[in-house]
Amino acid sequence: MQQSGFNRHIVIATKNRGKIREIKDFFKDLKELEWRASEDFNFFPEVREGDRSFLENAKTKARIISEFTRSATLADDSGLAVDALNGAPGVTSSRYAGKDATDRNNREKLLLELSEIRLLEQRKARFVCKMVLWDPDLGMIANTTGTCEGIIGFEEKGSGGFGYDCIFIPAGYKKTMAELSQTEKNKISHRGRALKELTPFLKEYLDSMDK
Repeated sequence: MQQSGFNRHIVIATKNRGKIREIKDFFKDLKELEWRASEDFNFFPEVREGDRSFLENAKTKARIISEFTRSATLADDSGLAVDALNGAPGVTSSRYAGKDATDRNNREKLLLELSEIRLLEQRKARFVCKMVLWDPDLGMIANTTGTCEGIIGFEEKGSGGFGYDCIFIPAGYKKTMAELSQTEKNKISHRGRALKELTPFLKEYLDSMDK
């Protein structure tokens, strides 16, 4: 179903169920807002990610989905940057092992490339997230950034999360991101921090819908 006009709903510009779950969970107390995602539409465009920057990718996804649905849209682009790999996989995090790579394929490639580095302090990395809120008529309403520092472990641990979560140990923790509860993860994750920064802009935007 294609939407038109304004309503108190926002479309999440991703087919990644992990991201959808995290965003909905983060805003679960915002009862006046309805979230919609790819499964709520008969067709949802595929948006090709580029290699320029997280922000440009997030803007592109937000604009295309917003124009298609005629609805306010929230999009993010995020990834993992490893110091020992000069910032890789970076914007190619979701396709690091190839176009059709699975999360496991990407993790296996990363762990292989770090296999000669046996000191944890030399395996520093960070998750980076750029979040964009887009209106089909007004364009970009806001963009925010969230980061989470940590290190890459030697093996997968934990069953929560997705992507690189089970090999990423946040700074100050002995557990991987995948071993944390969703509530705890939202407090420290790159996406959670970007969403926290976005919250006042989102509330202001929702208020403007009523005027």
